[in-house]
Amino acid sequence: MAELVGIYAASHTPVMLNFPDAIPGEDREAIFAAFKDMGRRIAASQPDTVIVISDDHVHNFFFNNFPAFCIGAADSYQTPVEHWLKADKQVLPGNAALGAHLLGEALESGFDPSFSMELVLDHGSLTPLLLAGLVPHVPIVPLLVNCVQPPLPTMRRCVDWGRFLRKAIASFEPGKRIAILATGGISHDIATPRMGMVNEEFDRQFLANLSSGNTQVIVDHATGHVAQAGNGAEEIRNWLIAHGAAEGAAFETLYYKAVSKWYTGIGLAQWNVKG
Repeated sequence: MAELVGIYAASHTPVMLNFPDAIPGEDREAIFAAFKDMGRRIAASQPDTVIVISDDHVHNFFFNNFPAFCIGAADSYQTPVEHWLKADKQVLPGNAALGAHLLGEALESGFDPSFSMELVLDHGSLTPLLLAGLVPHVPIVPLLVNCVQPPLPTMRRCVDWGRFLRKAIASFEPGKRIAILATGGISHDIATPRMGMVNEEFDRQFLANLSSGNTQVIVDHATGHVAQAGNGAEEIRNWLIAHGAAEGAAFETLYYKAVSKWYTGIGLAQWNVKG
């Protein structure tokens, strides 16, 4: 059986790359150092592949076809799709065999994801990988979750997806080492009058709930209060998939700061699956 060697989560925002100097240098250095530290932790676990749980910001999908969950099953992924993102165009290595395995196991387990062999990844996937220093060294499998266009998958369903994901990883090729990186959130609003208003109270409560490990509390709070944290906060679904995959492993916040000039609550965390 394959081994799940690490589960991590990190906020993503294109502003980190496009306007790094919009915040004080001390804050910027601390945030970038937190990403590099997370990257070192992931690299130290020596994963063969990182499953990147993110969302598509209306680039690959639109109203004519917007799946709740999409598994990437390609040997490589071009990125970034945004012409305006200040990041070099590149091709990230994929793991088509693992992507195909996850798809097959999902269908056998009562889940119905779409799949794609032609995804072009956006800042949601690239930015955390880039800042963590993992590009282009580790093959990835993207799992894209609809956090953008209602109707959205429920918070509970995302936890269920995480539990499935752990079982599917365990049934992959013996000896393979797999890590999970969930990206998105935490509180932020995009293209609304609230843009730039970060709900620190929500963020800290969300992180505290994850630390408690109480799934019912986590799901109830996320479901009932996510709207107060902005439309971008819907991306906490990606964190809930990671929580489900952790199966009760201890949660640790590695960094958090409300960064209004980057429009986002910047959080990084890990679940100590090896503890």
